[in-house]
Amino acid sequence: MQKQHISLAAPAKLNLFLHILGQRADGYHELQTAFQLLDHGDRLDLTLRQDDGIHLEPVIPGLAVQDNLVFKAAKLLQSHCQQKQGADIYLHKILPAGGGIGGGSSDAASTLVGLNHLWQCGLNKKQLCELGLSLGADVPVFINGQTAWAEGVGEQLQALELEEKWYLVLAPNCHVSTPEIFSNKCLTRDSSAITVAAFLEQGGRNDCQQLVSSLYPEVAEALNWLSQFAPAKMTGTGACVFASFDDQSSAEAIFKQRPEHLEGFIAKGIQESPILVFI
Repeated sequence: MQKQHISLAAPAKLNLFLHILGQRADGYHELQTAFQLLDHGDRLDLTLRQDDGIHLEPVIPGLAVQDNLVFKAAKLLQSHCQQKQGADIYLHKILPAGGGIGGGSSDAASTLVGLNHLWQCGLNKKQLCELGLSLGADVPVFINGQTAWAEGVGEQLQALELEEKWYLVLAPNCHVSTPEIFSNKCLTRDSSAITVAAFLEQGGRNDCQQLVSSLYPEVAEALNWLSQFAPAKMTGTGACVFASFDDQSSAEAIFKQRPEHLEGFIAKGIQESPILVFI
């Protein structure tokens, strides 16, 4: 019997490092990164419709429904599978936009996975990842559903076993545009490739961090504050910054000391996404 409703998570991610190796002829950047999934994120409620309408709520201020990646993902899957049914989608949004923690991409990935299940489309993980890549370079990692080493534009993934950590994430009050950062002439684009073993031994840097810090004082301030307590780093193209801790209590003790104007959260790193039960 076909299910009528499902609810699924859309977890956040952190880029534990981000090296930009060069720029391709199509404008995309070749990169290396490690995606750490977190046990914190948005949630989607999906309900089957017998007509072909896609209804998304609530409306996010300043973002037309047609431009929301959740709506785009639903329409893409519907068209690809020539699906006659629709869906009512409610997005419980808690992750900040423009934060570098994958909010929109994770929402899109969970929409594809959830509606593939609800509509009984029968697409496998590889097919869903190929669809997701057309929505954004970070979408496949969320469909793949594992903490991962990534190359290419971020779509070449291999599972990465990492020591369990707790992460303190700060969200400066600014929205960083990924296209703006990747098109900036001052961005470092010539990092040397490293191996997984080298990353696990030595770590890595974020090639976007210096540029974003210079353009967004709020990011620089958050990094400077958090760096007093632990090595702090920006994730993706920002604006969120993070530090890792061995236990929850250590992270929470420092989180309580943060400046009042800095929002954020504490989350545990996870190896696998809860959405994998739907693939």
